[in-house]
Amino acid sequence: MHRRHRESLVQRQQQLLLRSAELRVALTRQAQSLKSPLSVVDQLRSGVQWLGRHPAWPMAALGLLSLTRPRRLLRWIPPLMGGVQLLLLLRRGLGRHTLRKP
Repeated sequence: MHRRHRESLVQRQQQLLLRSAELRVALTRQAQSLKSPLSVVDQLRSGVQWLGRHPAWPMAALGLLSLTRPRRLLRWIPPLMGGVQLLLLLRRGLGRHTLRKP
């Protein structure tokens, strides 16, 4: 009886190892579908961090836009302010550590 019990445990262990390998393969396949969206998020985050480290560039662009096309700038002010408010809301909601410069 002891031998049968041990054999059944070994068989169960082999089944679990096989199932674990199958689950790892499935998880790898599913993770591949997230790779592209997460890459976009990483690029956006890098862009926001770059803008935070180099504030002169967006300010220069706004200055140039205000000189060359002031009406277009006036049209873009409300969405830009909404973006700033969203960023501030995210900082408050998620905590400052997630949106800080590295």
